[in-house]
Amino acid sequence: MAHGRNKYQSREKRARVRELFLLEWDPIGINHICPPDEYDAYANRAYAMLMDERATVEEIAAYLLRVATGHMGLTRTAELIQRSELVATALVNLRPEFETH
Repeated sequence: MAHGRNKYQSREKRARVRELFLLEWDPIGINHICPPDEYDAYANRAYAMLMDERATVEEIAAYLLRVATGHMGLTRTAELIQRSELVATALVNLRPEFETH
């Protein structure tokens, strides 16, 4: 149990992060055609950054942008930057809730 989180709670919270990635970030536009686990590795890393490393909005947004442009080979666009920042902000806003439940 890392930082007071048990496995069940962690799975539940990671599922919320996964959903956020699929619905709000989804840089390759696959949320309706691919398995829902497409972004799991990135969501799990972002969750660890959020909870274990206490990452900021800027750090998480930069990670998401690196994933999209580096790993996925997408072009850096204003929309991609905005989506990355919005998801990073949403994650950081979830941290207090995640810490108390």
